[in-house]
Amino acid sequence: MAGFAAAVTSVSASLAHLRHLSALVFTTVALGLALGFAEGAVAQDQVTAIDIALEPDATMVQHAMECNALLRKSFPKGFALDETHHPHISMLQQFVRTEDLDKVYAAANAVMTKEKPTTWKLKAFKYYYIPSPPVGLAGIVVEPTKDLHRLQDELIAAVKPYTVKTGTPTAFFSEEDGRDIQKSLIKYVANFVTDAAGKHFNPHVTIGVATETYLNKLLAEPFPSFTFSPNGASVYQLGTFGTARKELKALTLAP
Repeated sequence: MAGFAAAVTSVSASLAHLRHLSALVFTTVALGLALGFAEGAVAQDQVTAIDIALEPDATMVQHAMECNALLRKSFPKGFALDETHHPHISMLQQFVRTEDLDKVYAAANAVMTKEKPTTWKLKAFKYYYIPSPPVGLAGIVVEPTKDLHRLQDELIAAVKPYTVKTGTPTAFFSEEDGRDIQKSLIKYVANFVTDAAGKHFNPHVTIGVATETYLNKLLAEPFPSFTFSPNGASVYQLGTFGTARKELKALTLAP
């Protein structure tokens, strides 16, 4: 009986030990999950949606502004090209860690200084638009060149260490608490390198929003092609419709 009692006592002790271990594991897992969620939330609050863009000279700006005025006349709810909606050619849109923005600026600066895009002659040759029925986001398309492709490839490589996969509306510039940030825009920025770069690159200057009916008529008209050059470059925080809403850093371009 003494042996049996000892065995029972041993089993009871083992069960108590197992219960203690189970409670400890549960607590550890729960704490880990909580910390994981907290870290994820903090990370999302510390992400910025950026656009590394070339800024066109007065020739392109004039064309873009004239087109924007026509689009706004036909669709007053559209946006105006102004100091907070800069005419630009997007070279790279990405989500980056906000704490790494200075590193992003330095990396982009190094690429721009090396490439000297102000010496390039670019050709604008047609209109296009991205449909979002019943409206569309229109732009003037620029002929892709080896220089533009090389610049984009170098920017992608330079900024890659500071990127994150995706973001939320808080990563964008918004005066409406993110309500004006389209889900399609978030997806576009997240997938820019695979869907909008390389062989898919469509360099353009956005000119505004209008109805598809109006834009289809615009595209049917002859386009008077013209040449222009970049005269600046900046890193912008993206806003609604992928506009360059807030200049974060003007980059240095070698003459």
